[in-house]
Amino acid sequence: MNQSALPPLSTDRSRLLADLRALQMVDVIVVGGGASGLGVALDARLRGLSVLLLESNDFAGGTSSRATKLVHGGVRYLAQGDIGLVREALHERQALLANAPHLAQPLAFVMPAYRVWEAPFYGTGLKLYDVLAGKASLGPTRWLGRSGVRDHLPGINTKGLFGGVRYWDGQFDDARLALTLARTAVAQGALVANYCAVTEVLHAQGRVCGVRWRDTLDAGATGGEVRARCVINAAGVWVDDIRQMDDQAAGRPTRPMVAPSQGVHLVVDRSFLPAQEALLVPHTRDGRVLFAVPWLGHVILGTTDTPRHDAVREPQALPEEVSFILTEAARVLARAPRREDVLSLWVGLRPLVRPSDDDDDTKTISREHTVRVSPAGLVTVTGGKWTTYRAMAEDVLQRCVRANLLDALPPSRTWRFPLVGAPAAGAARTPLTAPPGIQAYGTEGAYVETLPGARDNLALGLTQAMVRFAVRHEYARTVEDVLARRHRMLFLNAAQAIAQAPVVAKILQEELGTDGDLNGFLALAKHYRTVPG
Repeated sequence: MNQSALPPLSTDRSRLLADLRALQMVDVIVVGGGASGLGVALDARLRGLSVLLLESNDFAGGTSSRATKLVHGGVRYLAQGDIGLVREALHERQALLANAPHLAQPLAFVMPAYRVWEAPFYGTGLKLYDVLAGKASLGPTRWLGRSGVRDHLPGINTKGLFGGVRYWDGQFDDARLALTLARTAVAQGALVANYCAVTEVLHAQGRVCGVRWRDTLDAGATGGEVRARCVINAAGVWVDDIRQMDDQAAGRPTRPMVAPSQGVHLVVDRSFLPAQEALLVPHTRDGRVLFAVPWLGHVILGTTDTPRHDAVREPQALPEEVSFILTEAARVLARAPRREDVLSLWVGLRPLVRPSDDDDDTKTISREHTVRVSPAGLVTVTGGKWTTYRAMAEDVLQRCVRANLLDALPPSRTWRFPLVGAPAAGAARTPLTAPPGIQAYGTEGAYVETLPGARDNLALGLTQAMVRFAVRHEYARTVEDVLARRHRMLFLNAAQAIAQAPVVAKILQEELGTDGDLNGFLALAKHYRTVPG
């Protein structure tokens, strides 16, 4: 059934926890509610498996809400000669754009050329990008003259500009896509729960057989145990925490699998790049990449790639990372953004995978993601990117079958499976470069507007009705859930989010009997508002 035809399901937490405590056995338990875990949960359920997904924080509360918002084949992998990886990502880009057109859409990119050789060099490579995309191409690559670049990118620095290249990829709303995957899986019969942490990986006769969990919103509440034929660890940069639970039960030491790397993003006003297309500098002076992406009425500048030795929930930007982004942006924008122009600053951790010495225990699908099965049968997936989440899920389930953790499965159904809220093909849609609004809800927008407060606009397109919908149908439990991930206000303008937080807390008090940790959110939002340096 098309998910857009289904009425919104309730996400009442007391009922959810009652169902979870009553659950004794499932085919698959997925640990982690980010891109990879949610993709696995939906794929597994659509193949007829019973599925439980547990997320210790909120859905997409970590890396999966802090992407650069691009649905892309990976131009840098093309430069590295990794043709297979680029072809796979372009193939998956097509599926993502088709299954959630209200949340993922094509976007043109322009590479400005400030050296005479750059346009022919990069343009030739991007013509190969078109060839690899084949029927999934979103539009042809074109060379632009100086005036053409200026027309497509108002706000570009034209001093020393020779021309440029224009090509097509896509963009999306990562947090809302994650939430939509969760809700789609539930509509198909899966059970998913945010704020439920796995505290122990259970074993029987030396094999993984389930998990023990607890409610992280209620310290006094009892948790429970659920058994499973297969436990899949998709906890992102925190997969080693779950692996350690497995290894401790078996008396094995844990060799870290993930080496985190952080990417910083700065958000500035749309006036710095008043365009409908994105800007890409493929090779900055120190060899990195810079994006300036119009998104939800603002412009995202980024990103960095800085190794870390820890995996904290809220990583902080380094002054030198901010300086890099602002310095490089000043080279290509006519008006150079300054620290005081930054409306929000956020940091995501990438789970880069360390190599393994045990070939029998490891299957490296690509440099993007890795699947490993422990001696006790814990399946771990990490790495990868949002664009290929669906292919990652297929790889994980194939690995489970090969490891005899699951019986042979029917083919995946996710290639063309519209997600909750997806409008019909060809339906009119508002571009993701436009300010946020009711368009993010797709076909559910009409229902949202029937709720109390539909005409009470708080800021940046957020209405009181949207807050109520977030609580009643989108698993929101805190002010942060609403202002960071159901709506993206915290990521767009932290000062606006701080100003509206008490209003959101008041609505949560009416709906839930709690202020949704208002003080905790205010402290968090100050970090998003503070620019180091």
